[in-house]
Formats: sequence, C-alpha cells, structure tokens
Amino acid sequence: MKDSARWDERYQTATASAEPARILLENSHLLPQQGRVLDLACGLGTNSLFLAEQGLHVSAWDFSSVAIGKLGAVAETCGLFVTAEVRDVVAQPPEPQSFDAIVVIRFLERSLIPHLIAALSPGGVIFYQTFVLEALDKTIGPKDPLFRLAQNELLELFSPLNLLFYREDGRVGDISRGVRNEAMLVARKSPDADSG
Repeated sequence: MKDSARWDERYQTATASAEPARILLENSHLLPQQGRVLDLACGLGTNSLFLAEQGLHVSAWDFSSVAIGKLGAVAETCGLFVTAEVRDVVAQPPEPQSFDAIVVIRFLERSLIPHLIAALSPGGVIFYQTFVLEALDKTIGPKDPLFRLAQNELLELFSPLNLLFYREDGRVGDISRGVRNEAMLVARKSPDADSG
C-alpha cells in the first residue's frame, strides 16, 4: 500500500485522543439507536470506541496496520466490540446501503464522497469534520491545500442529503471562540431513498 509505512510510523508513537471528535460529542443525539456504523479513516479509534459504547455495531477502517492493531487491543481491553480492518478506502469504498451511519474525521478524499452517500442506508446519517482552507491555525492539519475544504465546500459535497447540522465559523466575529480550523456537518439520506 502506498504511503502506509509513513502512517504506520506516525501511529507507532501516537496516542489516542482523550475524547471523541467534537461533531460526535455535540451531535450524539443524532446517532441511530442501533445499527451498523463505519468509522472511516479511524486512526487510533477514539471515535470507534465511543460509537461502540453507544451500543452500535462498529466497523473501523484505516490505511495503517499499526493504528488498527492498537485500536483492536484497546477495544478488547475495554470489552467493546469493534471490527477493525486495514483498508485502502479509496480503492475499496463501502458497498451501497451498507451502513446506518458513517463517521469521517480529519480525512478528505473528494472522489469518495459519492460512495459514502451511496453507502448510507435509507435514513442513514453521516458525521463529517475536517480542515478548512480558511483556518486560523494552519500548523494543525495537512500542509497541502488540496486536503483542506474551500468555504462551504462540505455543504456542496453532501448536497444530495438532508442537512441536520453545519458549522464553519471561518474568520467571522470573535476569533478567540468557536470552530475556526474545521468544518462540521451532519446530514441524512432520505428514508425513502433507493439504492443510491
């Protein structure tokens, strides 16, 4: 796998976040009560563990075998069931209508978006949070602007879905507060959608 060694090296010494992504913490009430959830590009799996604690059936996919190994060990220690898999999500996107919710945090591959929309079951929900071009602190996140969102781009990418929540503060108002480096979206596929 291309670049997998670089990610393995990064995760070798990395520690998991203390708490799940803000989009999940602030919008956990929008998660399904039950069902299958995909944590795509899961890294060390803090979000996967949080989702499993909610009683959801979690699939966690990442490019790095080191990250997946660490996640599997923590899930086992905590008594949580997470199906963790090393997977190139661009080469092997999820199947249509295979998940009731999908979580994507700090990962951007625009060509994958139509596959993610198709992968939601009717009524399924996506939680997406990643870096923006108009960030106040560009030392956080990718240096390549290709992997950062343009203003309101996340809204456009997921326009086929019904918007439930969106936040992108940019540089407006009191810049010492708010969400300044990322955009966050929760959107839902129509319950009467066809196969995608």
